[in-house]
Amino acid sequence: MQELPLNIPEGSRKEVMTYLEPFMLNEMSEYLKPVEEMWQPADFLPDSSRDTFFEEVRDLQESARELPYDLVAVLIGDTVTEEALPTYESWLTMVEEVDKNEQGGWMKWVRAWTAEENRHGDLLNKYLYLSGRINMREFEMSTQYLIQDGFDIGTGADPYRNFIYTSFQELATNVSHRRVSGLSKKSGDKLLAKMCGVIAADEARHAKAYMSFISHAMAVDPSEVMLAFEDMMRKKIVMPAHFLRESGGPQGGAFSHFSDAAQRLGVYTAVDYVDILKDLIADWKIDQVTGLNEKGEKARDYLMALPDRLLRLADRIKIPEKEYQFKWIY
Repeated sequence: MQELPLNIPEGSRKEVMTYLEPFMLNEMSEYLKPVEEMWQPADFLPDSSRDTFFEEVRDLQESARELPYDLVAVLIGDTVTEEALPTYESWLTMVEEVDKNEQGGWMKWVRAWTAEENRHGDLLNKYLYLSGRINMREFEMSTQYLIQDGFDIGTGADPYRNFIYTSFQELATNVSHRRVSGLSKKSGDKLLAKMCGVIAADEARHAKAYMSFISHAMAVDPSEVMLAFEDMMRKKIVMPAHFLRESGGPQGGAFSHFSDAAQRLGVYTAVDYVDILKDLIADWKIDQVTGLNEKGEKARDYLMALPDRLLRLADRIKIPEKEYQFKWIY
């Protein structure tokens, strides 16, 4: 990547986003696949046009019966998170300079990313419906609440903070879906394992795209990107479903119980949070970044010391052993 022209001042998001927009157009195909080549939910689900449909549904339900309670709860929480896609798309379109051109690289990326992500909720929603274990009305109310409530992730319209957040979050969802896949396979549900596996692969591709954007931005505006990274980690990366609730419950009331279940199973833990931070520090070569101003250097020092500090805190976390009884599950 060439350096920014000397007449562009440090921290000028508008100029940096304009300068980097060709990257989205030229390299988008590396992180997104043609529609005709992508998997679709119908590739995994029972086909209602076949005579064997009801037999396939019975097989699906028999496998789903063997899934542990906590695993079903985590799967539902993951699905509600995926189903809140309208919130994430509208949030990305409000990022500074993304919405300036409907046919520009940034908007094309947002629409293509949304189209790929949309398949995740479609697939898991239909699986849950067919499984027979889920109170679908309660699940659907939680989804409606989450879209209605939105989220507050501390990024504002700043592109650096937003794409640092998405880099972290896509890695986190990759971990979660990958672990659910492994646990489903152990429980004998090979279909669910395959579903969560392909979703996890999508999340990994998307994470690489957002991480690549930050790498490019770091090369041309290092101090401001470093400060944005520090700011997001000081605030802590909150999950997009942190307002998750059940019917009649307070905003965010179900999220802690969902998180506890994920921790009990080892699907997503405090240690995973630290490992993702380490991955980003390594990928962005934080220790090797040059051209930082004084504030940028201090931000780097904070980030380099943060993983060890968070690991010490993670060791003290006590996870409730008792399963919470969700309204979602019969």
